[in-house]
Amino acid sequence: MSKLKTAAVIPARYASSRFPGKALAEIMGQPMIVRVLKAAEKCELIDAVYVATDDVRIKNQVEKAGGSAIMTSAQHQSGTDRIAEAAAEIEADLIVNIQGDEPLIKAESIARALKPFAKEAELKMSTLKRKITAEEAKNPDLVKVITDQNDYALYFSRSPVPYYRSAEPEAQNYYQHIGLYVYRKDFLLQYAGMEQTPLEKAESLEQLRALENGFQIKVLETESKLIGVDRREDIELVEAEIKARRFDS
Repeated sequence: MSKLKTAAVIPARYASSRFPGKALAEIMGQPMIVRVLKAAEKCELIDAVYVATDDVRIKNQVEKAGGSAIMTSAQHQSGTDRIAEAAAEIEADLIVNIQGDEPLIKAESIARALKPFAKEAELKMSTLKRKITAEEAKNPDLVKVITDQNDYALYFSRSPVPYYRSAEPEAQNYYQHIGLYVYRKDFLLQYAGMEQTPLEKAESLEQLRALENGFQIKVLETESKLIGVDRREDIELVEAEIKARRFDS
């Protein structure tokens, strides 16, 4: 990894239909965006961490915590577009997309997604997965992923995939897709410029755009449980998990 300069970019916007201002929501006394920032900074494979935002209130909190923020357009429709704008002015070989609403992300998980790039010169993109139960797989808010025997993504879906026609429940394996991505910078800029694809629109999942255009995505497994913050009530779930893990508050 020493030959590949790596930057993490955390997209964060203030507006949110379900939870306005969630990036600044306090989790055990610390703004969520700062908690994500600090987790990224702990990853030894990352050379620099930036928050890409369209709101000065988020920028101020990041800088107050000693972090770096890049102001981006308020017109972006996705986190990928926001990251691509920020990445264009960052000197790096690899860009790590860390979701700003994943306050339980750990440095070890970030490193796991980065390591394949040291061995696979042609790899363009990687992400993470976590094993879940058949009951969890029924939740459309939890995106599922299936991979080939070399750990490359075959498909991402909100439906419980694969469909087990006859296997007993204990023999069924489902994996949740964890929305952390690593891209080669040149591919990220190319990817952000691609038009939306049919399956991407159907599932409302950006990563399908890469698959539909013939690009491979390496998927690494992590055991870390993440709780994305989509609604205000999710804060309580995150805080309960932090206390259970005995994280520093």
